[in-house]
Amino acid sequence: MISRDEILKPIWYAFTALDIDKNGKVFKSQLKVLSHNLCTILKIPHNTSALEKDFKDDDEGPVSKQGYMPYLNNFILSKIQPNFDFVELNNMCWTLSAPKHINNKNLLMSDTDAFKIWCIFNFLSEDKYPLIIVIEELEYFLRKLLGAMGCSWNEGRFEEYKTQLNAKKSHLNAWELIELIDLGNFTKGIDPQTVSVAINEVYQELVMDVIKQGYMLKKGHKRKNWTERWFELHLTYMSYYVKEDLADQKGCIFLDRNCCVESLPDKDGKKNLFVVRGVEKSFEINASDKKAKQEWIQAIQDCILRIRQGLSSSHRESRQKRRELRNRQRVEQEILENKMRELLLANESLQIQLDALSKDLLEATRKGDFEGQKRIQAQRKLLEKYKQDLDQEKMARMQMEEQVMEKSTEVEQYWQRMQELEEMYRQLSQALEDEKQAKEDEEALRKLQERLLQEEETKRLELEQIHIQQQAMLSQSKKEKEELERERTEKDQALQVAQEQLDSLKRQREGAQEEYKAVSKKLERASRKTVNWKSKVFKHEGLLQLVKPGSKPPNKMTNWGQAAFTESEFSQLQKIWQENKTRQHDEE
Repeated sequence: MISRDEILKPIWYAFTALDIDKNGKVFKSQLKVLSHNLCTILKIPHNTSALEKDFKDDDEGPVSKQGYMPYLNNFILSKIQPNFDFVELNNMCWTLSAPKHINNKNLLMSDTDAFKIWCIFNFLSEDKYPLIIVIEELEYFLRKLLGAMGCSWNEGRFEEYKTQLNAKKSHLNAWELIELIDLGNFTKGIDPQTVSVAINEVYQELVMDVIKQGYMLKKGHKRKNWTERWFELHLTYMSYYVKEDLADQKGCIFLDRNCCVESLPDKDGKKNLFVVRGVEKSFEINASDKKAKQEWIQAIQDCILRIRQGLSSSHRESRQKRRELRNRQRVEQEILENKMRELLLANESLQIQLDALSKDLLEATRKGDFEGQKRIQAQRKLLEKYKQDLDQEKMARMQMEEQVMEKSTEVEQYWQRMQELEEMYRQLSQALEDEKQAKEDEEALRKLQERLLQEEETKRLELEQIHIQQQAMLSQSKKEKEELERERTEKDQALQVAQEQLDSLKRQREGAQEEYKAVSKKLERASRKTVNWKSKVFKHEGLLQLVKPGSKPPNKMTNWGQAAFTESEFSQLQKIWQENKTRQHDEE
């Protein structure tokens, strides 16, 4: 049975043909005439008062298709009888819409062929408005048409046309399809009569649901004579006519789940016999040859099997599968685009985080430089103060040179030790600066390594997810695998890109590890150098004090002899030695 969507398509053309201003509105008087014609063709009692009731507040104004649809659904489409003439409906709607889009003077093909292409377009078009035919359905129609003409399919020509079409749009409307066939882009050099016959064959199969047709001999029930008839096989019945013009129908063989078809042996001088057995009658038929006999038996058996399984005709099933496949591909494409958007957003977020980390690192570097400058300034002040103290001690020593000539050797040793200590302090400051810089480098590399590991884990999870999706797609049937080969190739490319990104992250991580090892070694060397210099400083710190002449009761004894230490100086030195010893013990 014809679906409601297929009935609505030619009605949509009739409505748009009445829409003169192309604003989606038609005057009510025109809708009355259209509704009356639809009810007459669809064999529905015409309810004039219903339309008046629905639009009583707007007697003279135009009615939009949204306003007309409730009336069309409730009073026309919901009351359709199964025995209406779908061809007559198409003819009426074609008569209204064709003159507004086709100029018969410029049309090379006949008006009948153009009408049949229009009907085929309505069958193959998408169930959304305005009606269009997508490139996959166009290829299906062209393959059918060229096959009916006995021509081979030219893949290169179609790919060239598809490229031109995709540059503008990826679909055609009904009038563009008629123009495409009329200009002969794919039927160049073929006799127009052959093209017309092929169009009629495709029209009979797709629109009229004619599964098979041809001349055969039928045995009569009363006179038992054999008469040539033109047979047309549909899904639920098999009609036969006097001639192929279908003017005089002689009978109909109804098919149901209880029917069967069998081959018969040769008899009465007739070969290639078979019988269609029904519940009440059996029909003996003689095919033209063995091939035709086998094709008819196979076609009738397929119809009976589809009736038992509750399926529609094969081309309708094929159309439904193609639509479902396109819907699945569209959904998968949307999912893939959403994932790509998510990945882009994630990459942008990671880039923002990386920028923030870079800013933090720069800020930390500035702070470190500022603290280093402050430390250097403090050391400079300390050295200046120390130099001042040394100058004061030198002046005191010059005043006491006359009294301590015997201690000149010790004084020279003292100055030598002072120079060594100054060098030790300078090298210690440099070592502390190197240690601080190494720690900062280590911290930055550690953060970089953590971020790279996290990105690597994220990419690995995405790679595993893509791999799982690819394995799920490979588990589908071979037919779907062939149709989705292109999609799998795109996903392989995405997988390859993700793998390259993962390899790049691995190489970055390995480089970061090598840098981390180098910085660790540098930090270790700086630490050993610092400990070494600290131990030397601690060892020679007792040599810092000046040797003063004379021996007095409050003076302390040093390792060089009597020295002029006061109690406060000795307490301060004791405190410094104790702090250095505690620090050395903690470091160990």
